[in-house]
Amino acid sequence: MIARRYALFSAVVALSYVTSPTRGVETPSPGTEFDLLIKGGTVYDGGGGEGRAVDVTVRGDRITGVGDFHNASAKKVIDARGLAVAPGFINMLSWSNESLIQDGRSQSEIRQGVTTEIMGEGESMGPVNDRVRQYMLKQQSDIKYDIKWNTLAEYLQYLERRGVSCNVASFIGATTIRENVIGFEDKQPTAQQLDEMRELVRKEMEAGALGIGTSLMYPPAFYAKTEELIELSKVAAKYQGKYISHIRSEGNQLLPALEELIRISR
Repeated sequence: MIARRYALFSAVVALSYVTSPTRGVETPSPGTEFDLLIKGGTVYDGGGGEGRAVDVTVRGDRITGVGDFHNASAKKVIDARGLAVAPGFINMLSWSNESLIQDGRSQSEIRQGVTTEIMGEGESMGPVNDRVRQYMLKQQSDIKYDIKWNTLAEYLQYLERRGVSCNVASFIGATTIRENVIGFEDKQPTAQQLDEMRELVRKEMEAGALGIGTSLMYPPAFYAKTEELIELSKVAAKYQGKYISHIRSEGNQLLPALEELIRISR
């Protein structure tokens, strides 16, 4: 998804679509006009170094220059003196999966400098079969919406067609995979069901999912044994997918829960 640019009108001016704004710096020729010039802010490029008081130029959806551009012209100029300028922040545990359907502007996050939202902790918005679709409809509260997709990838495409201001990506919820194939009961998958679960993961990974996400403190997620999660993660790993988890315990079973996390991740 193409990254967007936003100016934050509080303590931070956040920019997305950059790993290090010191790379690919452009030396403007005389008469060059930029789309956006952010002047005099303190730039923190994400590399861990000290902030630098410099200007930032943008053309289209790209940062084109970081340095002294006091003589440059631009269609829009932001006086960032006294503010920080940084790449957009990433919300690694976003639950905006429904609110973005209601209002894709994501102002509560954008105005904090968040430009990327990562979803899929335990449950995800796809894949969806009839059973999961009915469950999702029953779970809706203030935000009502039709489920016009069958896969996680189709959900992300649905958001993009409707228009969202942030970048969005998602892990595959292992709970959602389980609900599609087994349901909501405390059962272990048969060999055939486990194959079906692997296939659902494969399809979503090929379509661009980030990996497998679990939330093992809640039903029906905690019905899954470690071996089941390993098998799903093996499929995701073939596509460089990651494993993330809200582990099984944060109390007296913390160490076993961490051991399980490490075992699955390996």
